[in-house]
Amino acid sequence: MSIVMNLYYTGTDGNARRFAEEMERSGIAGLIRGEAGNLRYEYFVPVKDPETVLLIDIWRDQAAIDLHHSSPMMKEILRLRKKYGLQVSAERYVTDENGIPDSDTKFMER
Repeated sequence: MSIVMNLYYTGTDGNARRFAEEMERSGIAGLIRGEAGNLRYEYFVPVKDPETVLLIDIWRDQAAIDLHHSSPMMKEILRLRKKYGLQVSAERYVTDENGIPDSDTKFMER
């Protein structure tokens, strides 16, 4: 089991993208990727909404998320979100321990 957080950062005038770029350039994103229990930390830009950036953030368990939330990096993330005037919404999912069923894999190219 793992926990998947989809975080949607929305701003104006390209600020969401600038936020993600600064997270990468400053090394904060890399540090988060190196935290115990982080399985994925990656930004995407939705085709139909260039003012939003999607962060797919996957953690081993809730304890890893809690540790991340108490880290000094959270202060930096919050500072940058404020700097760029971003709104944030989130979706949370728990992965299926059985994985992708065979009936679905036939639709995937490998």
